[in-house]
Amino acid sequence: MAGGAVTAYEADEMMTVEAARRLRDTTACFVGIGLPSTGANLARRTHNPDLVLVYEAGAIGAKPPSLPLSIGDGMLGETADTIASVPEIFNYWVQPGRIEIGFLGAAQLDRYANINTTVVGDYANPKVRLPGAGGAPEIAASCGEVVIIVRQSPRAFVEQVDFITSVGHGDGAGARERLGLRGKGPTKVITDLGILEPDPETRELTLTHLHPGVTAEQAREATGWDLKLADDLQTTEPPTEEELKALRELLAA
Repeated sequence: MAGGAVTAYEADEMMTVEAARRLRDTTACFVGIGLPSTGANLARRTHNPDLVLVYEAGAIGAKPPSLPLSIGDGMLGETADTIASVPEIFNYWVQPGRIEIGFLGAAQLDRYANINTTVVGDYANPKVRLPGAGGAPEIAASCGEVVIIVRQSPRAFVEQVDFITSVGHGDGAGARERLGLRGKGPTKVITDLGILEPDPETRELTLTHLHPGVTAEQAREATGWDLKLADDLQTTEPPTEEELKALRELLAA
């Protein structure tokens, strides 16, 4: 990526830029709304202009001029290469594994990258009722791999999610295979503090990268379980001028 590194950026900008970088060599991405959509659209505006963005309501190859407000935002259909029915999106594109990467968010996440977007608290009498599943369970089950973009805090990174909306790595090694899930599941969790990846053997999330200026202690304090650190803990590359310019223009559009 051309452009010199800069220091004047926010933690959310670092998170979004790093998410966009994960799509450098990707052909198609199934995009969730919010932080995942920002990262995917940034990738299309920078290093991967041919990236095919797929949205749950049926837009394939969407090229929104600004960030969509929902999966049904009219601009997605207006700028798409084609529009499919919702059953076709899931039955033909997602479930057979034709989408390489799914970009998802989370309200709660546990050590095995299981996602909760349903309720906080008891299901029958919740403290908060969240937006729900949408297509996330199918995306998590069947896309080639899943990248989760979420801000890291003890409120979001919990020992046990209150409800498993979308299966990550279940209860650990072998869980996805036992459930018959097609995709690899979450391969990266990108936060405002760093990057977590599942341990190759246990599938427990391990901190592999810290963003510039962030300490391992900060990451541990923002996690509701005893967060493990990689032996070769690395530092992510800061955003370039080009990446920040493109991101700020996208957010301002």
